[in-house]
Amino acid sequence: VILLLNRLKMLAGAVRSRLICLRCSSTSQNTKLFINGKFVESATKDFIPVLNPATQEVVSRTPISTNDEMNAAVSAAQSAFPNWSQETILYRQQIMFNYQNLIRKNLKEIAKILTNEQGKTLADAEGDVMRGLQVVEHTCGITNLQLGETLPTVSKDMDLVSYRLPLGVTAGICPFNFPAMIPLWMFPLSLVCGNTFVLKPSERVPNTAMFLCKLAQDAGIPDGCLNVIHGGKEAVNFICRDPHIKAISFVGSDQAGQYIYEEGSKYGKRVQSNMGAKNHGVILPDANKESCLNQLVGAAFGAAGQRCMALSTAVMVGESKKWIPELVERAKKLKVNAGDQPGTDIGPLISPEAKKRVEHLIESGAREGATLVLDGRNIKVPGYEKGNFVGPTIITDVKPSMECYKEEIFGPVLVVLNADTLDDAIKLVNENPYGNGTAIFTNSGPAARKFTMEIDVGQVGINVPIPVPLPMFSFTGSRGSFRGDQNFYGKAGINFYTQLKTVTSQWKSEDATTSVASTSMPVMR
Repeated sequence: VILLLNRLKMLAGAVRSRLICLRCSSTSQNTKLFINGKFVESATKDFIPVLNPATQEVVSRTPISTNDEMNAAVSAAQSAFPNWSQETILYRQQIMFNYQNLIRKNLKEIAKILTNEQGKTLADAEGDVMRGLQVVEHTCGITNLQLGETLPTVSKDMDLVSYRLPLGVTAGICPFNFPAMIPLWMFPLSLVCGNTFVLKPSERVPNTAMFLCKLAQDAGIPDGCLNVIHGGKEAVNFICRDPHIKAISFVGSDQAGQYIYEEGSKYGKRVQSNMGAKNHGVILPDANKESCLNQLVGAAFGAAGQRCMALSTAVMVGESKKWIPELVERAKKLKVNAGDQPGTDIGPLISPEAKKRVEHLIESGAREGATLVLDGRNIKVPGYEKGNFVGPTIITDVKPSMECYKEEIFGPVLVVLNADTLDDAIKLVNENPYGNGTAIFTNSGPAARKFTMEIDVGQVGINVPIPVPLPMFSFTGSRGSFRGDQNFYGKAGINFYTQLKTVTSQWKSEDATTSVASTSMPVMR
């Protein structure tokens, strides 16, 4: 009886989660569009299946939005902008207070939807939502974030005032690996600044974003301010080229990111584009070994390595290379399973194609002379034989010329290089084209400071493996990992979604008696 009751509880939870997903995104298996405050079926005949990465079961179907539908989304955003941009900042702030509360209340349900379509563990899915929620919470401080500047009496009876004003219609193009966090980096900040927004979630994982849009609507976002279209390159090109869209936020691959930056810029848009990475962890022999190895394992293999901030490369300096056998033993203990199963450490990769690519890069390392000290290929997960699983993999004796080092693997693979000195390690990291994140593990303050000052990477961790800043700062990936002038969230995010208007005003005290016009060039004294 107890087993039966437990089984019924599990079924009830699954049904409840599925009903929530259906309520916001579909009436059958087709994910809906969200245009002008309504969830609508697409008129398209072309769909992309959304597959559960652990089972290959169809979760839903993503429509390829028609041109008319995409135009309708932008038109709705255009029409909503005048009223929304003129709402008081306190009104927009209150909606964000409501929104963060709704996200927090529905966190576990969002995580279930996310795991079902993306594959990551439930614990990691909740972390995905939480990191996005933190940005929403930060937008609640908009009354202090969107301040302009003033300077009185720059000349006699003359004052200068600058305002930070919204741009108009903005857009976001999102990746598959963070279905909650990345959309929440984008549209809440844009909306609270007074813009309207057109969101294109990843066609592989659209349902999490659809649920977040439903919550935004429930929080009080007016019709037309937030719209959602779906699709692949056609939708990307539409966003890049539509003359009414003023700014584009993108997170994803190098190829797509470079294209969107160039295409959007060509059409006169602001673009912020977060792209690929190869994040190095530099391990000095004086580091706390236990803490260092545990953090390396978590940062390399968490989320199945599908993070742009995954610590995918270890640089063992000097005698620290002797720790590799212990690193391997820790990695072996990680549990590979479907993301919704208790105790899972590593879920599946997003697709069979992603699995094939990761396995190819592992094989390339062995073929080029590296050593596979832990090989996660051919792993079998009972009950999930069709899943896109790759177990934790560690490749040592890697050289910078090898394909497995030069490519972003985006899987549960740690490549290990050796360096004789800290200077050698810094040189190695700086010669890599990417600049998203890096970390050093050491108990030496001088070594940590030297590393921090000399490393040419946008985000640095000292005994912190994944140094993603909290929203009061900005996500500051650099070099080959970013294109654009303003980074995501924080002050840079506010600057990206606003434009400056400067007003020079003069109210002369003697105007009441002035009767002669001056035709000379005005000069401020």
